[in-house]
Amino acid sequence: MIVDAQDLVLGRMASFVAKTALKGENIVVVNAEKALVSGKKDDIIRRNMAKLNIKNKGNFTKGPYHQRRPDKYVRSAIKGMLPHQKPRGIEAFNNIMVYIGFPKEVIEKDLKIQVSKEEVVKPPHLSKNLDKYVTVGELCTSIGGRY
Repeated sequence: MIVDAQDLVLGRMASFVAKTALKGENIVVVNAEKALVSGKKDDIIRRNMAKLNIKNKGNFTKGPYHQRRPDKYVRSAIKGMLPHQKPRGIEAFNNIMVYIGFPKEVIEKDLKIQVSKEEVVKPPHLSKNLDKYVTVGELCTSIGGRY
């Protein structure tokens, strides 16, 4: 299943993808940088900048790891919706691929899926009319990410 994340609320989309992956389906999320995070732009950026100051002072190699690329940011949001320390959660997480943009050639080559035949899903219940929002791409750029 291919899910187009453009204009979908990040949390709703992440929970939908997590539930579908737990059922055993392979899922590809495209246009990750165009997913929406609801709220005031300044507040969201301030919260994410504050997270960057959290560090492990004992051993920096043990995390926490802060994602700054949109595809990894969305993937970590999906991971938060899964029981990622149990075998079924690990298996479901391995069945999820997230891409910036819509790389048809990469999907066809790596995953052996014909994009023209495969229907791109954009569930209507995952979008919402938002007055205040920021896209994941803008958020990641403002916290120092480059993509």
